[in-house]
Amino acid sequence: MKKLIVVISFVLLAGVSSLYAQADAKFGYVNSTELMQVMPGMDTVETALNAHRASLEQTMQTMYQEYQTKAQDYQNNYNTMSQIIRQTKEKEIQDMQTRIQQFQQTADQDLQRKQAELFNPLVTRAQKAISDVAKENAYTYIFDVSTGGLAFYENGDNIMALVKTKLGIE
Repeated sequence: MKKLIVVISFVLLAGVSSLYAQADAKFGYVNSTELMQVMPGMDTVETALNAHRASLEQTMQTMYQEYQTKAQDYQNNYNTMSQIIRQTKEKEIQDMQTRIQQFQQTADQDLQRKQAELFNPLVTRAQKAISDVAKENAYTYIFDVSTGGLAFYENGDNIMALVKTKLGIE
């Protein structure tokens, strides 16, 4: 019985201690979307990503124009073609359609990969700056209000200025 009382007392004491520890917690918030927009190097990343996107779009446009030319030629000369030439042209057009679809899928994946490759260093730098600011200023929790995961943050401290300073942003 005494052991049970000691265990219950210990659990209650741990719970009360936990409540007091939470009362001392320091909360802060940051808007990571806003931070990313002003990060040094963001304009370079966006320029590189747009150039890559334009290159893929140009290739796609060239493929589509070639497809349209072949399809138009097929339609215009259909009546004068022999059966074997028609079948050959139809196969070419179908193959082009398949290649265009495959290129589109591959291009989408490539663009996502390029975006991650370009943005990851910025995201890593921002995360490190946020972490450093939180440690230097004894924050227990930092919430990212841009994700919508926090409904109320009025009593928290906006650490955006501290993170910008850490990154050398004015």
